[in-house]
Amino acid sequence: MSLLSRDRAALVVIDVQEGFRSYETFAPVAAASAKLVEAARILELPALVSEQYPRGLGHTASEVGLRDEPRIEKTVFSAARAEGFDLEGRDQALVCGIEAHVCVSQTVHDLLERGVEVHVPADAVGSRHALDYERGLERMERAGAVVTSVEAALFELLERAGTPEFKAVQKLII
Repeated sequence: MSLLSRDRAALVVIDVQEGFRSYETFAPVAAASAKLVEAARILELPALVSEQYPRGLGHTASEVGLRDEPRIEKTVFSAARAEGFDLEGRDQALVCGIEAHVCVSQTVHDLLERGVEVHVPADAVGSRHALDYERGLERMERAGAVVTSVEAALFELLERAGTPEFKAVQKLII
């Protein structure tokens, strides 16, 4: 595994939807996902957002701050199996969202099978139950994903301080 690179990475936001708002982990995951979405704009990374059965679970929460990011509706658990899923030729994926042990995990496993290097910020994924969150992260890591944090991932993508991008991203994480 290598460090995340701006010219290789894409952001994948999985199912941070209104239907999951009652989860204890929802607010921190939505906030962390918003940081990643804004950083992807600053760093010019492609970003893709999935929504699991939005007629039943609602759309992506407003606090994630989506603008023009492509959204795909799905009924399959793995976003990678959904129609319209496209990393735009990137071979690294930074994956965040809900739930760590279901849709996030299945997406990560499918991406790994396709030869994509996957990084999962532990502070930007969540599940309803702590045990599911822990086992989901453990399974993804054992399968070959890099479990990281939002801040670590963003500093990898930045590579250096003193740039306009550094100053803009720094405001997101401090």
